[in-house]
Amino acid sequence: MPELPEVETVVRDLRPLLLGRRIASIEASGLELRRAWDADWVPTLIGRRVRKVRRRGKWIVIVLEKELHLVFHLGMSGQLVVMPASQPRLPHTHLIFSLDRGAEQLRFRDIRRFGSATLFTSPAEVEQFFEASGLGPEPFGLDPKYWRARLAATERCLKAVLLDQRVVAGVGNIYADEALFTARLHPARTGRSLGAAEARRLREAIEAVLNHAIEKRGSSIRNYVGGSGLKGEYQDARRVYKRTGTPCPRCGRAIECARLAGRSSHFCPHCQRKDE
Repeated sequence: MPELPEVETVVRDLRPLLLGRRIASIEASGLELRRAWDADWVPTLIGRRVRKVRRRGKWIVIVLEKELHLVFHLGMSGQLVVMPASQPRLPHTHLIFSLDRGAEQLRFRDIRRFGSATLFTSPAEVEQFFEASGLGPEPFGLDPKYWRARLAATERCLKAVLLDQRVVAGVGNIYADEALFTARLHPARTGRSLGAAEARRLREAIEAVLNHAIEKRGSSIRNYVGGSGLKGEYQDARRVYKRTGTPCPRCGRAIECARLAGRSSHFCPHCQRKDE
């Protein structure tokens, strides 16, 4: 599933390609997505100009005239790309938004159909949706007191805490492993076991890892591409994720993998000691 760096890359790519442009027409495949596309939304969207493109957690928000908000989730395999209308449509393209006079299109493609596109008619509706989803705060500039309190209140392992979108939005499996390695913390340690310095180290590591990944345009694994169709490069910079058995870049010990919070977790047993 695309995580925060991938979604942020899509947003940054789309922003200069969409701002100020009007939706001329919309085509839908008719196949069911994670949240059903409503054909009744089409007349409301036609002719509306794009005002903003932003991210919230792993969601992409396209703000249009009249305070309309088109909210996308890429699911497991979604792609949201601007391309020439003359370019052949790839299989599994479920939504096509023709722009201006139709020479270019915004295309939403999703092989597994776990993604979605939903229209909200006011900023309040969008915020209510995110609130109802339990979406936590962004990881950038995370309030230290909030972070320390959330960790101190749980017996869950750190890997589970980082994957919980109610605690902090946008972090997924790849960057949870990378952040814990950067902070030198074992993924199986509980939240409440961390001291103040360790909690600060983890908070700073999350932000540093995500920023580095954004600089690298995210990780291109399976189907991910940015909003301009370009792939990411962070998969070549990962230090522990999916590197089981390879030498730790710090100490040379073999990277290990364990099942935690229902996900594969990669770590160095020497640099990330469980008993610390």
